[in-house]
Amino acid sequence: MEKSEFYTLQGYRSKNQTTITASMEDYLEMIYRISQVESPITVKQLASSLNVKPSSVSKMCSRLKNEQLITFERYGNIDLTEKGSSMGKYLLWRHELLESLFKMISEEDFQLEQVEKVEHFIDSNTLKHIETFLQSTKKSS
Repeated sequence: MEKSEFYTLQGYRSKNQTTITASMEDYLEMIYRISQVESPITVKQLASSLNVKPSSVSKMCSRLKNEQLITFERYGNIDLTEKGSSMGKYLLWRHELLESLFKMISEEDFQLEQVEKVEHFIDSNTLKHIETFLQSTKKSS
């Protein structure tokens, strides 16, 4: 029997070997969102924005700091590094692109939850194709 090209979801994750988890992406995207309005960001502010406990934010911020995506001192402010800002910008672009697609498909049935679930499993090449598609539909309207 020939080796299949199919993997389980965990198999694809292992194959692509990323150190950034979906939760880390969510935090980083929100930090980037908030930083577009104000900076620095507090633990309390981030906790409120993500509907999580401040202790969870502190824990995650330590992980993001270890990845050199943010600067953070316990009970202190949160700031993006250049690397974190670049990644945050990409994550927000990805989110907004998928949100636009889902709203185009069915405005009345749009659910933010679906974007949040899908965004972690789609690659940048597919996103570029979605962006091209959305731009072409705007031009033809």
